[in-house]
Amino acid sequence: MYAYEIAMDRAADLIRRADEERRAREAVRLARAARRETEARGVEHESHSRRPRRSRFARAV
Repeated sequence: MYAYEIAMDRAADLIRRADEERRAREAVRLARAARRETEARGVEHESHSRRPRRSRFARAV
């Protein structure tokens, strides 16, 4: 009986993990779709700004 309970617990854990992975893939797929839709509308990403991150000139040491 003990081995049966371990097997059932293991099966439930595998099902739970598979469901989590499925939901993660779905979230990634939806994020990609939203990103593509935004790009198709021509909206610029918020992360891109006109100001460069670093100076155009080298630092004097």
